[in-house]
Amino acid sequence: MAIELKVPPMGESISEVEVGAWLKSEGDAVQKDENVVVIESEKASMELPAPQAGTLTKILKKKGEIVPIGTVIAQMEPGAVAASPAKAPAPKAEAPKAEARTTVETKVMPAARKALAERGLSAAEVAPTGPGGRLLKEDVLKHENKPAPSAPAAAPLPAPFSADGREVEVVPMSMLRRTIAKRLVEAQQTMAMLTTFNEVDMSAVMALRKEHQEAFVERHGTKLGFMSFFVKAVIDALKLYPQLNAEIRGNDIVYHNYYDIGVAIGAERGLVVPVIRNAERMSFAEIEKAIGDFGKRAKENKIKPEELQGGTFTISNGGVYGSLLSTPIINPPQTGILGMHSIQERPIAVEGQVVIRPMMYLALSYDHRIVDGREAVSFLKRIKEVIEKPARMLIEV
Repeated sequence: MAIELKVPPMGESISEVEVGAWLKSEGDAVQKDENVVVIESEKASMELPAPQAGTLTKILKKKGEIVPIGTVIAQMEPGAVAASPAKAPAPKAEAPKAEARTTVETKVMPAARKALAERGLSAAEVAPTGPGGRLLKEDVLKHENKPAPSAPAAAPLPAPFSADGREVEVVPMSMLRRTIAKRLVEAQQTMAMLTTFNEVDMSAVMALRKEHQEAFVERHGTKLGFMSFFVKAVIDALKLYPQLNAEIRGNDIVYHNYYDIGVAIGAERGLVVPVIRNAERMSFAEIEKAIGDFGKRAKENKIKPEELQGGTFTISNGGVYGSLLSTPIINPPQTGILGMHSIQERPIAVEGQVVIRPMMYLALSYDHRIVDGREAVSFLKRIKEVIEKPARMLIEV
C-alpha cells in the first residue's frame, strides 16, 4: 500500500504552505526519517522526512506550488528499497565523459548539491568541469539551461548568460521572504517608529568572559557569549520601562508581565526570530544554550513555527555581519527592538584622559505611539549602565 506524504500542521495560524525544493527525485531510495522535501510557510522553513523507508514513486506537487495543510504532495512505496531505473548509456562518440562517470564517483561541491536538490537533478545527470572532476554550481546551471533534444530550436528558454556577459536571474520569492517583506512594510506604515542611539564600553563584559570562560564551558558545556549579557540587560531595563514590553490592541495598551525575548537569526532562507520564553527565569548558561540551539536549527530549517510566535521584545545583532550602525525595524506588535553592532576599538575620554576601549554602538527603535522619547533614551541608557557594570544586573541597582 502506497505511503502518502502529507503537509503536516505548521501552527494554528498557518493554513497553507509553499512546496520548496525536492531533495529526492522520483525513483530515489529513501530511508526512514530522511528528508524528502523542503516546506516553506509564512513563518519558517522545514524539511519533511519520510515516515518509513521505501522508494519515492510519485511527486504530486511541484516546487513553488501553494497547497493547504494536509495535502498529499507525494507517494512512496514501502518495503525493500528499489534501485533507480538505469538510464540508457549514451554512445561513446557523443558523450564519452558522461559514460566515464559511471565508474568514478563525482565530488559534488556544496553549492552544486543545493542547486541539484532545488532542480530535482542527480549528480549523474550533470557533467562536471571543476578541477579533479568536481561538480560545480555553474555545471548545474549550464545543464539546466541546455535545450531539450526534442524541443523546437526556437523554444523560449531562459538563459542566465547573454552574449555581452550581462547576466540576469529571476528567482521567485519564497513564502517566508514574502511574509518578511510584508511585515516590514506594515511596520513602517502602521507605527510611529523612531530610533535612538548610544554607545557602550564592552571592557567589563569582555574581561568577565575572559576570566570565567574556561570554567563556564567546563561546567555548562557551552561558551559564554555576549548575547546572554544583553538579554539580561534588556530584561533589567524592561522592568523599569514596561512600555517597551507592551503592545497596542485597538485602543488598549497591553502590558506583559513576562519577558519573551526574540533573538533575530539570519538563516539561508531569510531572517527568523525565535523566542526565548520566560527569559527572566533563565540563567546565563540557559540563555546561551537556547540561542545556540536556535542558531543550529535555523541552519537546518528545523525551527518550529510556534517558536517564532509571541515575543514581547526583540534583539538583533547585526555586528556578527560587520554592521557598525543601523536602524532596526520593529517586529509587530512589539513596541521596541534593540540593535547590537560591531565591537571596535575607539579613542574615548575617561576621567579627562583619552584611552582606547572596545566600543559598540547600540540602537533602539521604538513605537512613539506609546513610548515617549524620554523613556526610550532612558531605557537605552540603562542597558549601557548594566553592560558597563554587569554587577548591577545581579543586585538590581
